[in-house]
Amino acid sequence: MSGERPVLVGYDDYPESRDALVWAVEEARLRGLPLLVCHALHWPYLPRTVPQDVFQQIEHVALSIVEEGVRRAKELAPELDVQSMLGSGTPSAVLLRAASEAELTVLGARGQGGFEGLQVGSAAVQVPAHSSRPVIVVRPSPHRPSGEEARIVVGLDGSPPSLAAFDFALDEAALRGCTVSALCCWTDCGSASWQEPLPFVNSHALRTGAEARFREVVSHLARRRPDVTVFTEFVTERPQRVLIDMARDATLLVLGNRGNECPPCMLLGRVTQTALLESWCPVAVTPATVLNPRIPPG
Repeated sequence: MSGERPVLVGYDDYPESRDALVWAVEEARLRGLPLLVCHALHWPYLPRTVPQDVFQQIEHVALSIVEEGVRRAKELAPELDVQSMLGSGTPSAVLLRAASEAELTVLGARGQGGFEGLQVGSAAVQVPAHSSRPVIVVRPSPHRPSGEEARIVVGLDGSPPSLAAFDFALDEAALRGCTVSALCCWTDCGSASWQEPLPFVNSHALRTGAEARFREVVSHLARRRPDVTVFTEFVTERPQRVLIDMARDATLLVLGNRGNECPPCMLLGRVTQTALLESWCPVAVTPATVLNPRIPPG
């Protein structure tokens, strides 16, 4: 493979991973990058030793799965540079090792280890939580908007991961020729409904200042992509429900891995966890480590 960072996709030939493969092929094609199709060979009954003949059979099946992924990818985009990778270990561990050298990672919301009714698999939570690169989790969608209908929704709360999310959303929108809807949800910490309302707080002034700062930061960061139309919304509501409802007919929902309200012990914020479970569209999760800050002083 060339020296370029590839688009990495986890593939296990289940419906969700096939959807992820389609997305990853398009991502690699739009970015002009190679595609790396990855499958994890995992023996779940450790520490029991695997008989050699059994292991060879398992390895043969695993190789056939990753080769099937490569074949499907080349059918979708014959011009694409597609390579394969068979890693040893759990899907999360294999993908995270490979993700450190990838431009971004794409995986399905659940894989072959999931049970009926499972909304999201362990890899779809663990990889975004630990990856130092952006991760797109592809959820089943009855309608995938394209063309003039395509739009990307991004949630911002001023935290470094959310600013990285906006940067990522701009790039995706530029690649896909669509718009970005930037949403900030304000919680009135001076109202009686707040869990611990602050004394002598001018709630209106706080809200007005936060909204102005939000629009200033968005406008400043959006200058990098003058070809992308950005809409802003500032609402006084809890973010979980608003973001999911707003992204119902979106092409992609982009969020930072953790926001301002996320406790230090949590690797994924509550808003991002909810989106991975309930979003109607694919969810991109960005860590702060990919951010090159260009925000105005304030």
